[in-house]
Amino acid sequence: MKKKVKTKRVVISIVCLVLGFMIAYSYRVTQGTKSKQQFTDSQWERNLSLRNELNEQKEKNRELQKELNNKHEMVREYESQLADEAQVYFNLAEDAEKYRMFLGKVKVKGEGVKVTLSDGEYDPNDPNINNYLVHEHHVFKVITELYISGASAIAINGQRLTHNSYILCDGPVITVDGYQYPAPFEITAIGEPEVLSSALNITGGIKDQLVNDQIIFSLQEQNEIIIDPIVGRK
Repeated sequence: MKKKVKTKRVVISIVCLVLGFMIAYSYRVTQGTKSKQQFTDSQWERNLSLRNELNEQKEKNRELQKELNNKHEMVREYESQLADEAQVYFNLAEDAEKYRMFLGKVKVKGEGVKVTLSDGEYDPNDPNINNYLVHEHHVFKVITELYISGASAIAINGQRLTHNSYILCDGPVITVDGYQYPAPFEITAIGEPEVLSSALNITGGIKDQLVNDQIIFSLQEQNEIIIDPIVGRK
């Protein structure tokens, strides 16, 4: 009888031990699961927060990119306006330079032609000396033809001609804007050499007319002609 009781106690002890072990193991598993679940929830919330911040940052970046694009467009518009203004100023400067050249205010240089008009040879059979002298109308003919043919600047014996220049004949000399010059008269013109030469040499043109008036006419094409500004006047 005592042996049976002892055996029952042993069995009960073993059962209690196993049961206690199972309860303890179950508790530890439960606690571990809860900790893991809590970690996962916390991490998820953190990830969600970071994702929201990232989305907000992307939205800000998009707004900033739009603003940057608008700024670029404004800069391009300003550049275009400045380019237009620069072109306007360039055109004005170019026109001003042309006007200064037309008024004889600046030195000009370029290719062109040189025309020399000399008095004809003395003819003892012709008592009228005026028949073989160079007169202002001879000079006018050459100058007019040169301007018509595109000459941009003309000088007589180095005296620059302008829009209000005048030429007078006084015996064997001519007066250009108040300055007297004797023959021969050297007329220099800046322009296209071939065009100017062709205009003067055309049959029945200026050259033939001057030669018929006993004037010695010579024409040379020049690679470089320099004409100084007007002298003695503002």
